[in-house]
Amino acid sequence: MRRYLSALLLGAMLSAPIALTAKEKRYYDPYKRDYHEWNENENRAWRHWREEERHRKYIEWQRANRREQREYWRWRHEHAEWERR
Repeated sequence: MRRYLSALLLGAMLSAPIALTAKEKRYYDPYKRDYHEWNENENRAWRHWREEERHRKYIEWQRANRREQREYWRWRHEHAEWERR
């Protein structure tokens, strides 16, 4: 019984870093050659851009086509104030 408990505990400890990093997503912007961490702030900026700037219905980032993603990163680099919101 003790051996099974030890193996279970070891497995949980080894998989913890994988679970923690899975929540963080980074996206590469090939036009500016930099990475953007996708967090709640970036999601708010994306929602603002879709709904207020483009007057389009909100969709998730992953469902947007490459052209829209490129336009968003261009806008995002011009509006650095969204970094601090």
